[in-house]
Amino acid sequence: MLPEELRTKFAAMIAGAESPREKAIDVMFEIQDIYGWMSDEAMQDVASLLGMSPLELDELATFYDFIYRSPVGKYVIHVCDSAMCWLDGQHQRVLDYISSRVNVPLGGTSPDGLFTLLPVCCIGYCDRAPAMMINKRVYGRLTPEKIDRILDKIIHENEYPERE
Repeated sequence: MLPEELRTKFAAMIAGAESPREKAIDVMFEIQDIYGWMSDEAMQDVASLLGMSPLELDELATFYDFIYRSPVGKYVIHVCDSAMCWLDGQHQRVLDYISSRVNVPLGGTSPDGLFTLLPVCCIGYCDRAPAMMINKRVYGRLTPEKIDRILDKIIHENEYPERE
């Protein structure tokens, strides 16, 4: 599944590590950046490069909220569901609002493939709860108005992509 140039790149990365396993997350993130998720085929290829079984690598991948084992939307919205985000009583309201706004249930992906909505244990914005992360960008102190501004910008950029 992996092109030879990626295999070579990963082999060099792994060779520079004290233990091949310490590069497992880095390699999975790089593959995910290219393909959008970690397929079973990618798991097998990466596991063999790392000297791990596919099951061992899958156990590691499924432990992390940010490794996707099935296809996701172009924009993955992680809504923080840590204790801090629940304390102010706004978590469920924010989650329901986002779900309604993008028309995606928690754990689902929009039919157009634009959004996936997932819970996440903590994103480190406890002092700015309630919070969410879209791809690798974090947003805190969420209100319906702020959520609308964020989502409107994303939707607009995808309706009218910049031309090169």
